[in-house]
Amino acid sequence: MTGSNQRKMVALYGAISTFLILIFTMFLYVSAQSEEKFFEHILGERIFGVPLLLYLLGISLFAAIILFLIITFTQKGQAHRLEEKIHLLATGTYENAYLSRPITQNDPELQNIDRDIMAIAAKLQNLSQELQVVNARPEMVDGVTKEEILTQERHRLARELHDSVSQQLFAAMMMLSALTEQSEKQELPDGFKKQLALVASIINTSQSEMRALLLHLRPTNLEGKSLKKGIEQLLKELQNKIQIGLKWEAEDVKLPQGVEDHLFRIVQELLSNTLRHAKANTLEVYLHEIGNNVLLRFVDDGVGFDTEDSKAGSYGLTNIKERVAGLGGTVKIISFKGQGTSVEIKIPRSKEEKND
Repeated sequence: MTGSNQRKMVALYGAISTFLILIFTMFLYVSAQSEEKFFEHILGERIFGVPLLLYLLGISLFAAIILFLIITFTQKGQAHRLEEKIHLLATGTYENAYLSRPITQNDPELQNIDRDIMAIAAKLQNLSQELQVVNARPEMVDGVTKEEILTQERHRLARELHDSVSQQLFAAMMMLSALTEQSEKQELPDGFKKQLALVASIINTSQSEMRALLLHLRPTNLEGKSLKKGIEQLLKELQNKIQIGLKWEAEDVKLPQGVEDHLFRIVQELLSNTLRHAKANTLEVYLHEIGNNVLLRFVDDGVGFDTEDSKAGSYGLTNIKERVAGLGGTVKIISFKGQGTSVEIKIPRSKEEKND
């Protein structure tokens, strides 16, 4: 592909070539008329009071501009096609037919770039499949899988938190409710009532945090259930325990067991993040199969955050990104302060998995 300066040079050469061709054509014409003084004829001839030489220069300049515009628009179209292919690679859409469609141009440099892009797409697709295979293998520690050790520890922590802190918070909330009822019956100062309301708000927030932590400590695998059933069961259990309105749509997608367990864990972490940080009124969860990709999408109407701020994403989102990267997928996060957050996760799947 030629650069801007190269296009200008080509246009200049085109203008000079056009001018020389016109001069030569005029020379042949004058010679055919048996006129001997060619240069005097060219310089002296006028059309509508304008010298013929200026007409020749104008035609040459016009031809150069046309040539420059043709080259520019042609190369912009080529660059747009390359940009589209690179965008498909960046979003993890490796199976799109557009990637394997060669660019039919005679520019050898452009064809080489196009072949390199198709080779990168094939390598990325193979790499994502290899990552899924590697992550699906159980990691053994002293004859026990790492996942089993983590699951047992999570169960222990969840039981201790539920039997101690969670019960104490519930008891504190009940006693506070009794105090609030008594304060309504008695004529107590407004400052005291405001303090009771503040304490109630703090306990409610602590209970929400505790529910999020207990959700985070749930088992990380589906325990024999499909991914759709696991997500639906999890959301139905939460529906009666939290004040956020839940809406979900889930297709019955089929993936290797290890990949489904990872996706289920990602759903748990996204729910935990939403309960702890979003302060949302509604949450929507979608699981769909689009082409050769599995798409998981979370949308809430919470407080949002600045995606450019590395601290705002917190450890939870960082962990989710690492899990998705381990599956060869991509994460797209769109969030604005006060306007909610959208998290879109795309996991590619091989043609063999889809046929199975």
